[in-house]
Amino acid sequence: MAAVFATCALLLVPDVGSTQVYRWVDADGVTHLSSEKPPAGVKAERIDIPGMSKSSSSKSTGSSAGKAGAAVTPASPAVVAQREELLGRLRTRECVIALEALERKTSGAEPSSATEIRRLKQTADLNCSQDPARRRQQEEMAARLRVANSPACVDARNQLADLMAPGSSAPREQVRTRQAFVDEHCTSPVR
Repeated sequence: MAAVFATCALLLVPDVGSTQVYRWVDADGVTHLSSEKPPAGVKAERIDIPGMSKSSSSKSTGSSAGKAGAAVTPASPAVVAQREELLGRLRTRECVIALEALERKTSGAEPSSATEIRRLKQTADLNCSQDPARRRQQEEMAARLRVANSPACVDARNQLADLMAPGSSAPREQVRTRQAFVDEHCTSPVR
């Protein structure tokens, strides 16, 4: 029932609001993502959906879409789907970053506090999928991110940069081998 209500509510949201999502960090440091504006007084980053402009998606009659009494058309199913897909990608990104940081902080690899651990757990709980298969994918991405951020990968990227520097006489095969290692092990799964 809640899913039906949420879907109906999304379809009734005016197009002007449907072209973006909002990202903010609350007082506890937990990252939130939503297609709804954050509570009053909360500073948020607005993320526009690529390829959608307000002028191409908004239809009003004589008054601006933000004012009372303005006639707006409901968000099209394509815009709603695009917004939900963007929200999903952003939530996955926040989930993976939180899981990776949580692993670093709880393993003792980095100093941390109980507050920091709690914030990371809340961010993961808020943004990670409840679907077991999707959650497993997110955890695997966090593991790949952990490797990509490891000292071994930092060294590998620095070595590759040195091998490719102007004036370097490194053999092509050595450059290819180092590049293959970086591409396979040291590329972040989230951007």
